[in-house]
Amino acid sequence: MERPLEATKMENSTSSCFFMERKTRVKANRKEIVLAKLRKSFSCTPRKLKNFAMDFFPVLRWLPKYQCKEYIWGDVMSGLVIGIILVPQAIAYSLLAGLKPIYSLYTSFFANIIYFLMGTSRHVSVGIFSLISLMVGQVVDRELLLAGFDLNDDATPALGHECYAIGIVLMGVFRLGFVSMYLSESVLDGFATGASLTILTAQVKYLIGIKIPRSQGHGMLVITWINIFRNISQANICDIITSAICIVVLVTAKELGDRYKHKLKFPLPTELVVIVVATLVSHYGNLNEVYSSSVSGAIPTGFIAPKVPRFDLMIRVAVDALPLAVVSFVFTVSLSEMCAKKYAYTIRANQEMFAVGFCNIIPSFFHSFATSAALAKTLVKTSTGCQTQVSGVISAMVVLLRGALRNTEIGLLVGIVFSMLCIIVRTQQPRTALLGQIQDTNFYEDDLEYENLSSVPKVKIFRFEAPLYYANRNYFLKSLYRLTDLDPNLEAVRRKKYEKKEKQHLKKGNQPTVNGLGSRDTTLQLVPKQIDFQALVVDCSSIPFLDTTGVNTLKEILKDYKELNISILLACCNPSVIDSLKRGGYFGKDFGSMQEMLFYSIHNAVRFAKDQKLTADCSV
Repeated sequence: MERPLEATKMENSTSSCFFMERKTRVKANRKEIVLAKLRKSFSCTPRKLKNFAMDFFPVLRWLPKYQCKEYIWGDVMSGLVIGIILVPQAIAYSLLAGLKPIYSLYTSFFANIIYFLMGTSRHVSVGIFSLISLMVGQVVDRELLLAGFDLNDDATPALGHECYAIGIVLMGVFRLGFVSMYLSESVLDGFATGASLTILTAQVKYLIGIKIPRSQGHGMLVITWINIFRNISQANICDIITSAICIVVLVTAKELGDRYKHKLKFPLPTELVVIVVATLVSHYGNLNEVYSSSVSGAIPTGFIAPKVPRFDLMIRVAVDALPLAVVSFVFTVSLSEMCAKKYAYTIRANQEMFAVGFCNIIPSFFHSFATSAALAKTLVKTSTGCQTQVSGVISAMVVLLRGALRNTEIGLLVGIVFSMLCIIVRTQQPRTALLGQIQDTNFYEDDLEYENLSSVPKVKIFRFEAPLYYANRNYFLKSLYRLTDLDPNLEAVRRKKYEKKEKQHLKKGNQPTVNGLGSRDTTLQLVPKQIDFQALVVDCSSIPFLDTTGVNTLKEILKDYKELNISILLACCNPSVIDSLKRGGYFGKDFGSMQEMLFYSIHNAVRFAKDQKLTADCSV
């Protein structure tokens, strides 16, 4: 059944009238579509099972293609460095979580193995993370108090104490990917700032060697600092001196490392050096016996027998598991996308969700707690030459061989609710289109919706029918790349590889072919793509506002396309959008290039693009 013809009366600049006729579409039978999808979903063929297995375990796709000679050195080096760093981190993060260091090592070991099998990012390091450790510590403290345990540092924890604490952690919350869309950059920044302050507060008592109980509930930050100042007279001078020396060494090493990082093949394991030296000094100087200096005690080796988590605690910790799952997933996907963009490959967000989920579910039977991607270790991996997920296995082998966030959670919850109330669901995946010119007019419309539209040579016109802000930034970029059939980041990387390959052939004395490479080694993957446009006009008539992320997104495509000699021209911007662009520095400091970047109509932008092309052709 066809819908009736729909026409729109319009007038052009010469005052003559014309009609735009909508394309006719056949009305689809929804019942048949649903049945077809169900039949396809529940069908079982060997090929479908194979694809399912390879999608669920991405290692089956990339490991057979592993280039050992090219990748192995970087993977081994980064894996060793991360494995070494995990030891001092396990001690520090376990204090935040209220657990023994051995449980942090268990967590890191299993998380690295599982992510190796299921993860899609080559560079992300998954394991213990400071924010997650603090959130776990908050739940642990609450449940231990309810169970009648004493949280005072003077109490000696028994084995049952620790097992009970581990049993309360319930992870593996799936299908929460949509929630990450509602976490704006400002919300995450506020969360990270509050968490940093909480981490500092939680560590002060260990730095100066005083014994104070863990604070619970609202206002715990203020209560903790009050207790610190009340007991400051009991501070251990030996602990203060030791902490000060360690901080000075770590900060100095970091500054020197940043200054001379171009000369270092990999960062120095300063953390390891500090903890080894401090341990030796504490042991042979008898600091604990002579000065009552705090020590972590013996760290057991080997594995404890697996144990089923306490499912009777599921209801009590369900509310606490939600922010844990959201924060874990959001940080993992954000870091994965950052690394993927930097090194020109793609990740699958849904698969990352499953990988993070199983990194929490399976280890829960082996005395582990919540895991997430860790920013610091991820940056170390990228700087030490990591190439693939094999690095995580090396880190796991190295490990094998050898409370306080409730206020921040409330702030995170308020931020999420506020963000959700400020947006409309329709803006998540708005309508996007490439526009064509209505013949003999100055008007442009959706090429898929109207008949007899002509494309503009060497010019693409992109329309985005929604505000551009943090929640739909990725959709904007994906739609733009898909409709224009060009991802500038991947194309720039392809060209760099092409130029590098060509230089290598020239150095070897090989004669380049027409494409620049020897016929023997010419590969389609390295040959630069033939781009069929020189200007991209963004129709902003349907964009009511931009936030900071939206402005940064436009600045990003301006920079990326400029590297490919493609001009970005904005058309039909309202005053609010223009003001946001000015504040964000889109037009430069003095707005000198504004007239060549901003146009009041699409047609003016197209004419400018044509004049640019004509000028370039004449100069050639």
